[in-house]
Amino acid sequence: MTKIYEFLANGFEEIEGLAPVDILRRGGIDIKTVSITGNDFVETSHGITVKADLKFEDVTNFDDADMLLLPGGMPGSTNLNAHEGVRKVLVEHNKNGKRIGAICAAPMVLGGLGLLEGKKATCSPGFQKYLTGAEYTGELFQEDGNIITGEGPAATLPYAYQILSYFIGETAVKELQVKMQYAHLMSK
Repeated sequence: MTKIYEFLANGFEEIEGLAPVDILRRGGIDIKTVSITGNDFVETSHGITVKADLKFEDVTNFDDADMLLLPGGMPGSTNLNAHEGVRKVLVEHNKNGKRIGAICAAPMVLGGLGLLEGKKATCSPGFQKYLTGAEYTGELFQEDGNIITGEGPAATLPYAYQILSYFIGETAVKELQVKMQYAHLMSK
């Protein structure tokens, strides 16, 4: 079964962190939220407290992950960037050619690690200066190799559906989009 981990830091953007979890779980994906705060609870950028599925230090390794996700938001993205464990896991995951997703300000973490070198990427406007070695596209979401990046809150749903398509295919994603009334947006 597909397994995805999403790292949550204090100050993450709610929609960018929780909407992908919702969509991926509806699609049958085993996605776990992982707190990097040292406890089960993480405070979002707008003061909402959420309980993560796991604490970073309680996961022995992330080798079983098919994909790792980083939600944006501030100071969530800088908190992710400051966590040496997350940085190490991302580098190893990328070295193994596995998928990584980051949205809004979070692609800065990937840029700082050199994971975007020679790739196309997008992020929240103003953060492109942190995409070291990348070609900034300004797209809603951008795929290049094993990495997908998203622009920000408005990109969250198409970004999450695209990620889901990697694991269940386009047809099943379109069926889910209809069930979630997303198809209305696609017809306009």
